Amino acid sequence: MDTSPELKALAELIRSARCCTALTGAGVSTLSGIRDFRGKNGLYTEFDADKIFDIEYFRRDPSYYYNAARTLFYTLDEIQPSIVHIGLARMEQSGLLEGIITQNIDLLHQKAGSRRVVEIHGSPSLHYCLNCMDGCSPEDFDADDAVRGNPAVMGFSEAAAIVRAGDMPRCGICGSVLKPGITFFGEALPAKALKNAEGLARKSDLMLVLGTSLTVYPAAFLPEYTLRDGGDIVLVNNMVTPMDSRAILRFDDLETVFSFLTSEAG
Repeated sequence: MDTSPELKALAELIRSARCCTALTGAGVSTLSGIRDFRGKNGLYTEFDADKIFDIEYFRRDPSYYYNAARTLFYTLDEIQPSIVHIGLARMEQSGLLEGIITQNIDLLHQKAGSRRVVEIHGSPSLHYCLNCMDGCSPEDFDADDAVRGNPAVMGFSEAAAIVRAGDMPRCGICGSVLKPGITFFGEALPAKALKNAEGLARKSDLMLVLGTSLTVYPAAFLPEYTLRDGGDIVLVNNMVTPMDSRAILRFDDLETVFSFLTSEAG
């Protein structure tokens, strides 16, 4: 196992941090076998990026999204969290991690046991009717209460079973196809999540930036808040990022880093 001075320095930074947080991207979940979007074997090599997550195209033909996403998002019960998901959950449970800001929409942080997860690109945990819930965001109502009391919304497990069977989840009021609560192109990012993410980033004296190339905004700007408020960032990614020169430590391999951190935690 790699026990380089840089990894030991990282462990010490985490132990001594007043408020350590993590920003996670697709690279964290590719370790679980989930395809990324823009990589050489990513989802966008098979499906049109201008259609699959475009809100206007979804309104015209929701089947394109559901056909593309069926094996990507709706088989999550078969996918296990990666060593990074598990490591971050253990850090939170040990009091070493304040929370996670994630660009991912796969619910694997929650599956690993993390409790404070800010999903800045929305979440598939709820599917809702664009007609009957017009003007509402999934953030506007409690997920459990909504699923129990509103036929215009559906929880992830029920929606996933329908999608895996080759159909699409539909509204119990008007019959329209339900949309997942993830943010499509043409939609605003969830305002409450963005506010929470900015607050967490500003509070952090150490942010672990994991598996993201920091090219998608506004998520890519979150480390800047940490730096501007006097904190440090650590980058772990297998490609260069615009923030590389500003990181206190920089690593290429997530699995190596979290194997070490896991062993350090005993």
